[in-house]
Amino acid sequence: MLEIQEKLTDGGYEELRARVSGAVLHITEALDGGEVTGFIAYSYENDRTVVYDYDDGGELLLCDGLVRSVMFKSCMKGIETMSFELPSQDKYASLRKLRFLQEGSTVCDDLDGFMNACERCPSCPS
Repeated sequence: MLEIQEKLTDGGYEELRARVSGAVLHITEALDGGEVTGFIAYSYENDRTVVYDYDDGGELLLCDGLVRSVMFKSCMKGIETMSFELPSQDKYASLRKLRFLQEGSTVCDDLDGFMNACERCPSCPS
């Protein structure tokens, strides 16, 4: 069974932590039967959440779950903007495919609206 949990230590992510020095880095991992199958690394700032990297093992649905978990946590903190500062341009393709980002943008605004979009979708039952 897939679980998405925040990792409380930085073991295994030292290189990533060094790359984003100065930020209070948070790591959320996807676990399947106790085995790590993916992660997302991010920090909270006053008015935005910054995503520094993610690994979804090539699984689009895992990417969706990891990003949405951080969006949800951001909304709970009253943060409405998420920006992506990824190490590889290739990683933006999945984010655009999932409509987290528009072409040419690295910022997702109105996180609460994005998370609640299904409520306003005409194809969803009321």
